[in-house]
Amino acid sequence: MKQSDHTKVAAKVAAEITDELLLAAKHVGYVKRGKHILNDVSLELHSKEIITLIGPNGAGKTSLIRILLGLSEASSGKVERKQNLQIGYVPQRINVPDVMPLRVCDFLNVMGKFSIDACQQMLTEVNCAYLLYSPMQNISGGEMQRVLLARALLKHPQLLVLDEPASGMDIIGQQALYETIQKIRDKHECSILMVSHDLHLVMAATDKVICLNTHICCTGHPDDVSEHPEYLKLFGDAIEGLALYSHNHDHEHDLQGNIVAAEECHSCEHHVHVQKKPQDKKP
Repeated sequence: MKQSDHTKVAAKVAAEITDELLLAAKHVGYVKRGKHILNDVSLELHSKEIITLIGPNGAGKTSLIRILLGLSEASSGKVERKQNLQIGYVPQRINVPDVMPLRVCDFLNVMGKFSIDACQQMLTEVNCAYLLYSPMQNISGGEMQRVLLARALLKHPQLLVLDEPASGMDIIGQQALYETIQKIRDKHECSILMVSHDLHLVMAATDKVICLNTHICCTGHPDDVSEHPEYLKLFGDAIEGLALYSHNHDHEHDLQGNIVAAEECHSCEHHVHVQKKPQDKKP
């Protein structure tokens, strides 16, 4: 092979890698009012990847997300983003004043101009099409999260950032939402970065887990992280007495927890529930 051919091949491979890598943080540090919030944090997020960021309160998760989004500036290190990277952000919560006459369809158009059909289609995708003309003040916390998700998806993001997306939901609602998030990744071919405290259910809905406590304690596949000494050191007390198990079934749950027929029945084990471990009987 000629030298020029080698150069072309190398350039092609480099272009493919650059296209796949959407965002990278390199040795990021963050100091606020003299307190070290983040220390030497490095991570990469690739195309179509779901990464979940977990950690205790005060671990620096929110600060890291703000730096990755460009809302805060790192004290050290750097963040590199793919050129013209389109990011959709779903906050943990949003407060709508009671005196503001705002319907869901109006809210979806606050930051853009989308047709009713487009709004309806995106609400359908997140399983709450019935909310299109509902007042924002009347919807539940779980419904609000799905509306916020629909609003982010209307922008056709390459990267979707979700801050505690299942906050305030019961276990059935959390499971349903995480299944929706997986379907969104597959349909829109976008990457997803989640911040979560749902240490049990989220394990089945992510490709990679990053455990943060001002620095990255451990990272990797969910099964590996869940057994890592640093993870157990941080969350051992929280997970003691709980077990994860999977089962196969031919139904799904709606937002209210009711059983509905699944569109397709696959013999898989992605449905995860939390149950109490049986206590060892004393002799």
